[in-house]
Amino acid sequence: MAPQLYLITPANADPASFPAALMAVLNAAEFSALLVARGAMNDAAYAALATIVVNIGQGAGCAVLIEDDVALAKRLGADGVHVTGDPAALRAAISALKPAMIVGAGNLHSRHDAMTAGEMDIDYVFFGGTDGKPDPQAADLAEWWAQTFEIPAVLSLPGAAPGNADARGAEFLAVSHSLWSSAAPAEAMQAIAAGLGVSA
Repeated sequence: MAPQLYLITPANADPASFPAALMAVLNAAEFSALLVARGAMNDAAYAALATIVVNIGQGAGCAVLIEDDVALAKRLGADGVHVTGDPAALRAAISALKPAMIVGAGNLHSRHDAMTAGEMDIDYVFFGGTDGKPDPQAADLAEWWAQTFEIPAVLSLPGAAPGNADARGAEFLAVSHSLWSSAAPAEAMQAIAAGLGVSA
């Protein structure tokens, strides 16, 4: 079965030019979730970008997630948060947002990390980074998790291309860097989706 698609915004997204590129990519395939990556942005810049992305993403039918900022997610009416902090940060997000909003666990680098998160009331476990850098362990961890546990797994594949976009059994495939570094992000996404058998 084809995985659902999870889109990660580029860490250096320009609020002026990015919306057009984002809308084109969202029209190129059907995405279930959209994460507003924080990168090195300060609070004001991140909030400005997130405001735009929440509006566009929700308009396209995506669940839009804010990275590590529960208060901002609530203020913008986002669908949830993606937590990259320690178990205490994850517990705090769950306490603040569940059951009304989504809480996903990221920054998981071992089976122990994943199982610690999976014991909490989370909506997904996320293997790999959000910064465009490949994680050599992510695919094996996602495959192990998907075969073993009920909580959905997201595999981040920053270099996703039509010939290598394999979710390894994970319920979601996260795409990012290879799209945004392409000369034509929407066309790149169409090719990846076609390779996966995912319809637009």
